This record gives sequence, structure tokens and C-alpha cells, in this order.
Amino acid sequence: MFSVLYNFHIIKLIPAAIALILLCASYANCSDTVLKIGGTGSALGSINLIAAFFEASQPDIKVKIYPSMSSSGGIKAVSEGSIDIGLSGRLLNVEEQKMGLSVFKYALSPFIPVAHTDVVISSLTTDEVINIYRGEKLAWPDGKRIRLILRPSHDSDTQIIRGISPEMGRAVDVAFSREGMLTAVTDQENADIIEKTPGTLGFCTLTQAITELRKLKILSYNGIPPSVNTLSSGRYPLSKPHFIVTRPEPAAAVRRFIEFLTSAEGKKIMEEAGNLIVVDTSGK
Repeated sequence: MFSVLYNFHIIKLIPAAIALILLCASYANCSDTVLKIGGTGSALGSINLIAAFFEASQPDIKVKIYPSMSSSGGIKAVSEGSIDIGLSGRLLNVEEQKMGLSVFKYALSPFIPVAHTDVVISSLTTDEVINIYRGEKLAWPDGKRIRLILRPSHDSDTQIIRGISPEMGRAVDVAFSREGMLTAVTDQENADIIEKTPGTLGFCTLTQAITELRKLKILSYNGIPPSVNTLSSGRYPLSKPHFIVTRPEPAAAVRRFIEFLTSAEGKKIMEEAGNLIVVDTSGK
């Protein structure tokens, strides 16, 4: 199964990461610096992985990663000085741009359709997704009911889906008007519901699916399997950007973390975790 292949690669990293976390714990009491990171849930798995290797190479720095607080929450927390690095799945909006923060894109992850493991199909087309959102396609080929999971209308994932095409955008509007629809507020809640509820369909990032070892059925989109390679080559069309947000003059520990993330070692870890590294300091 496609998802099993990805799990195999990430499983190779996880034992080492766990060992590094335990090693770093021995330094916790004498650590001079605590680096606080938080934001969009879709980036947390890979950042946790990077943090474990970073702590092993920087014993004077301990990294504290908070549970999902959304892109907006992470940006606000950086502006207030509550955390050092914010993780965002979108660009700063007009009001956030007034906060004087620094932002750069560090990765893209394939944005993928995922389903409960009991779903019998292995691929979806854009037309099929549109029909599901409209409520015109209500059952899988075996007759099981399709349970579509929505995200809040303002969420970056919803905006990615809207951006597929004008027709898809109208289909999303229809989905929000339908009664009895399930809506997941966070990335982790979204994956939890799909894992536990038969017949469910939703979207998430490839990096979240594989770093959190989610028991999800990863579907191809328009016949193209999602991967870092198919995204890099332009064959796979959907992706979610991840941005790092900091204060204008970040502390030395922040700079060291970013340097590690974008180093050759960091890039290798991130790519195996389902990310295409695309460092872009323009803030676009």
C-alpha cells in the first residue's frame, strides 16, 4: 500500500529521533535556552523530528513545541513574544503584516486526499471531488456512505481546495450549506476523525500523514500518487506551503535552528518526512 511505503521511510528515522530526545532530556536541567515553537498542526510532526536532531547537536538549547494553535495563533504568539518561532500554513494577512514580523517559506508538502482505511477506491479525480462536495456523489462504489470532512471556511486547507478551480470553489460553498456535515477545527482533529469514522474523506498534508504515522488511506489525485518527487517534477498539482515566522531580529538560538533546518542534513530529514524544501525569504 502506498501509505505503508512512506511509513517505512519515516520509521527508519523515528527510533533515532526517540533516542535523541531521551539523550537531550539529560541536558534539560542545565540548558541555557528554551526555544519555543508553535503554529499550524500540519507542520508539527516534521518540526518535532527536526527538533530532536537539532537538540542533539545543540545541547545548550532545548526545543519546546506546543500543540496545534493554528497559523493565526502561531503568528499572534510570535508578535506577543510568547513563542520564538511561529509555523504558518499561509501568508500573513493584511493585519498581520502590520506586526513587523519576518516570514519566509521553507517547505511545500503535497496536499493529499485521504480516506478511512475501509474506503475501496485508490484514486480520485477533480470531477469526483467536486461531485462529492456538491452532494451529487453520496456513496463509494461498494455502497458505503461518503462522509466528507470539512475544515472551517477561513482555514488555509479550505482555501487550497477552493483554489483548485472556480467550479471547486462553488462546490465548497455548496458543501458548507449542506446539513449534517462534519467539520474539524484542527489538523489533528481532522486526521483523528478520518481514522476513526468509516467512509470518511478529507484532505491533509503528506508530511502530517507520515510523521504522525496516521492510519489513513492515501489516495492518488487525478491518477498521480503524491510524493516529494511527483511534487518536485510538477506532476502532482496540490501542495501546502509552510512558513516560519519570527521577530524582526531573532535570537541566536532561532537563527541556529533555522540554519539546521535548511542545512543539507535538515533537508534530507525533511524530504524523507514528506516535504519539498523551497527556502524563499521574499515572504510570498
